[in-house]
Amino acid sequence: MANILDIRRRIRSVTNTRQITKAMKMVSAAKLRRAQDRALSARPYAQMLANVLKSLVSRTEVYDPETGEPKHPLLVARPEKNVLLIVVTGDKGLAGAFNSNILKAASRFIESKRDKNIEIEAIGRKGRDFLRRRFAAADPRKKESQEVRATIIGEHIGVLNKVEYGTAAEIAEHAIERYANEEIDSVYLVYNEFKSVISQKLVVEQVLPIEHIGEPEVRQAEGMTQKEKEEAAKAALTGGVGLRPPDTHEIDERAAKFGTAQVDYIYEQSPEELFRSLLPKYVAIQIFHGLLESVAAEHAARMTAMESASKNASKMISSLTLAMNRARQAKITTEIIEIVSGAAAAQ
Repeated sequence: MANILDIRRRIRSVTNTRQITKAMKMVSAAKLRRAQDRALSARPYAQMLANVLKSLVSRTEVYDPETGEPKHPLLVARPEKNVLLIVVTGDKGLAGAFNSNILKAASRFIESKRDKNIEIEAIGRKGRDFLRRRFAAADPRKKESQEVRATIIGEHIGVLNKVEYGTAAEIAEHAIERYANEEIDSVYLVYNEFKSVISQKLVVEQVLPIEHIGEPEVRQAEGMTQKEKEEAAKAALTGGVGLRPPDTHEIDERAAKFGTAQVDYIYEQSPEELFRSLLPKYVAIQIFHGLLESVAAEHAARMTAMESASKNASKMISSLTLAMNRARQAKITTEIIEIVSGAAAAQ
């Protein structure tokens, strides 16, 4: 049986660990509320921008009347040969299966494009490290490395600590330039879409070419399991986080009406010029939206993981306490037997 002193040391160690996990849970809950507010505040702008573009489409010739081909290069769809995949993960761990689920979704997407040349742009340290190991220099002796042609062309570390629109615009500008020059044929974004603590899903969204303005082109999606929802709900209740997102119905309605009225707008520039200048901003706001949603989802996942860790620590403390009491009781019983035996032998 274990020494009582060793068990006490183990209990003290687990108790200290539980204090850390509880503190990390409350920190994640506070960061989640701020990240959720930022994600919600960016939605009206994205909705209004989409409505303005729809309004411009109805007032200008987006497609050539003779050939039917789109005039803007970002609307041109061509056969996929070279694909750019933007993978958004976290910079830190201790978030449960958050990062691994995103990387599994990215791996499944890459597997579905085995006959294409895939270029990966990693956002987040965890994704960068995994993808470096997974897609290292190809070994000609391995058949798999010849079939999956994926290379990492860029990385962005530390940008998720404070998400800025300029970062998303820079990523979008680079992707747009390469797409316009026909260096790549499509752009996809892998991230964790956040609606609420109990409503999240992994999505693979097509960013380029643009097929329908204002409607996300989701190519793959995977929601939360019932068990994950229950665990997230328990963590949210004890962390002071609402299970449902704030009611933004009125704001969404006003944003949806913006620029859609059937009136004749007077533009300072021509509708064609406005459309060409606003379409790249639409791509940038899609990437910015993905970064904000991913940050909120990461904090929610870390809050849930720390809640689970705290519960496991409490169970371990109870088990160790029971083992310590049994060891102490066995020691006392042994001492009593020795005393009684000694007294009986002395008579």
